[in-house]
Amino acid sequence: MTRMTSIGSPDSPGSPSSPSSPSSSDSPGSRGSLRSLDGARALLADFPVVDGHNDLPWALREQVRYDIGARDIAGDQSAHLHTDLARLRAGGVGAQYWSVYVRSDLPGAVTATLEQIDCVRQLIERYPADLRGARTAADMEAARAEGRIASLMGAEGGHSIDNSLATLRQLYELGVRYMTLTHNDNVAWADSATDEPAVGGLSPFGHEVVREMNRLGMLVDLSHVAATTMRDALDTSVAPVIFSHSSSRAVCDHPRNIPDDVLERLPANGGVAMVTFVPKFVLQAAVDWTEAADENMRERGFHHLDSTAEAMKVHRAFEESNPRPVATASTVADHLDHMREVAGVDHLGIGGDYDGTAFTPEGLNDVSGYPNLIAELLDRGWSKTDLAKLTWQNSVRVLGATEDVARAEQSRRGPSNATLEQLDS
Repeated sequence: MTRMTSIGSPDSPGSPSSPSSPSSSDSPGSRGSLRSLDGARALLADFPVVDGHNDLPWALREQVRYDIGARDIAGDQSAHLHTDLARLRAGGVGAQYWSVYVRSDLPGAVTATLEQIDCVRQLIERYPADLRGARTAADMEAARAEGRIASLMGAEGGHSIDNSLATLRQLYELGVRYMTLTHNDNVAWADSATDEPAVGGLSPFGHEVVREMNRLGMLVDLSHVAATTMRDALDTSVAPVIFSHSSSRAVCDHPRNIPDDVLERLPANGGVAMVTFVPKFVLQAAVDWTEAADENMRERGFHHLDSTAEAMKVHRAFEESNPRPVATASTVADHLDHMREVAGVDHLGIGGDYDGTAFTPEGLNDVSGYPNLIAELLDRGWSKTDLAKLTWQNSVRVLGATEDVARAEQSRRGPSNATLEQLDS
């Protein structure tokens, strides 16, 4: 989930960037050759995409308060959502981590997280021909063999456990298989990439959270966290980590992205960095444009998040004079090229952040667009072997390896009952 950071770049959940525009599979912009596109679709038929992050549950909460029938994804929802079943199929998606994100400032975040989990379970029950609940790497492979989309869950932000390791364990029991340590705001025990430093990375309790996640078999997700938190987590984790939706900071200098020194540590850790598509995280011109739009609002006496009619009028005038930069599938491929060079192809994946951002790259407009990215990579000389790792094999491997670590850890120690007050006082 990419929360609103400016009126000019709202990244509001569940708002397709251009509802009236064609879907990615029909969009002409920045695609590979037709031959490469055919090759991409053939590859995805065998090695479909594991996507690390999709905010459909939050979009359903915000738009229709979980009235799934009002946004029946068995039909065309392109006017409202980036995601529906037909477009998932067109995009070659074989496994999806559905985010059970809740806002960090939301009262009762644990309850809201449970409601998000319930939403995912309702989706799986409502569409059994297309979706299969999954908790393990074996479940993912079984879903692929059946031609269904493995449906896993990831919690986005440590606020979802309210500083409680017991709550963490219960989320795991309900099927959550990764937790992003922070969202856009710090938690008491971990620093976020987009907040002021507070504990210098992970606090002692934060390290204990990582250890307990290792013991459970829950993936430690380092998207959204500060670089200091990334490094601390890599120091502590004995299981592979993931970045469920982050790109390269060397290619686009945004704090949500991954520095090269962290990418360099992934081979030793065994983890996977799943490239995201959010334009303001992948295109430097979009980063600069957003900063200018924010400053324009402040100069005119508005908070950059102000969505009143008067504020929107100011912003629209800015955008008319300063057109928004457009990212493409090629922009995302630039990140993957660099990340492959630094971390190696065995440590890459995909995490689009669909339905968690209002704006998407041309050619990657919605979940039908993954073949355009694969075609671009084929045109750049990526081998089918490497692409199979990117789309499917790496992400399945990392979950299986985390399960192996959990079995070993559970043979040595039981649940941790440590508290924030005990460790961080």
